[in-house]
Amino acid sequence: MKWRKTMGLLLLCVLMVTVAACGGKEAAPTGQNGNTNTESSNEGDTAALKDIKVVLDWTPNTNHTGLYAAVDQGFYKAEGLNVEIVQPGAGGADTMVASNEVPFGVSYQESVTQARTQGVPLVSIAAVIQHNTSGFAAPADRNIKSPKDFEGKTYGGWGSPVEEAVMQSIMEGDGADVSKVKNINMGDADFFTAVKRDIDFAWIFYAWTGIEAELRGEPIDMLYVKDYSDALDYYTPVLVTNEQTIQKDPELVKAFLKATSEGYQYAIDHPEDAANILIKAVPDLDKELVLASQKWLSPKYTDDAPRWGEQKQEVWQNYTDWMFSKKLLDEQIDVSKAYTNAFLPQ
Repeated sequence: MKWRKTMGLLLLCVLMVTVAACGGKEAAPTGQNGNTNTESSNEGDTAALKDIKVVLDWTPNTNHTGLYAAVDQGFYKAEGLNVEIVQPGAGGADTMVASNEVPFGVSYQESVTQARTQGVPLVSIAAVIQHNTSGFAAPADRNIKSPKDFEGKTYGGWGSPVEEAVMQSIMEGDGADVSKVKNINMGDADFFTAVKRDIDFAWIFYAWTGIEAELRGEPIDMLYVKDYSDALDYYTPVLVTNEQTIQKDPELVKAFLKATSEGYQYAIDHPEDAANILIKAVPDLDKELVLASQKWLSPKYTDDAPRWGEQKQEVWQNYTDWMFSKKLLDEQIDVSKAYTNAFLPQ
């Protein structure tokens, strides 16, 4: 979960300043090796295409495979788009989208919710995954089998108020006391380094870190937050745009989502091929991890939803109410303006 350090009040201040300035520097190209990922086609073929960028939330991983598949398979090109996938600049993906530096990005429901309380016009246009696959993980030898077992243990996080609030919620349901948990900042250490050094458990996405634990032969106990509260089964990650893009160029949003949904459907139907597309685009990634992660995650993109990307009002309302009850929001928001299904293909 360390890639979500930008969440919170500091991010919102940056967002508001950047929205007011309506500018920012170019984002670094996607890929740890500095490669640029664009629609592959001849120069003559791209002449009539509209060049756009989509910014990731963090380094490329299997949450993003559908985007890379849509590029590789020509789905964006078929919609008249030449798409470049980029990594976020210093201000983060939300800042780049809110300020119109890029039209689309990868974010999280909690970030969109917090941003909108500050007047930042982010809008979620698709849920990448239907159910929250994150949770608290610990090496099996720490014997953390329930939230009650957090007591007396050391948690490694990134210092966001939402961490303690989530921990408190699931611990209270188990008759436990969150004040008995020691919290430290993990800094830049990954989960596997930190649990060997100075922590007992951390908040992870199972599709990546949990799968990596399996491949390492290091068993973990995983407590998914959604299993302890319906309110915590929120959308993470989501694809976002801003209100201005929706108002000024709704056809762009529609075309982008049509091709993107085809990319995620390709990853659902062909997980191995999709994993290889991601590996080809970002060769620094661990091939074994990408393949195993993709096989685990592909069915979860749509899961029990009628179509990829679908978002439910109750999911947005439940999590917003929870955030407000935990004083993570200064005010309630109109959730109907925070998300839309209007541009998803029928």
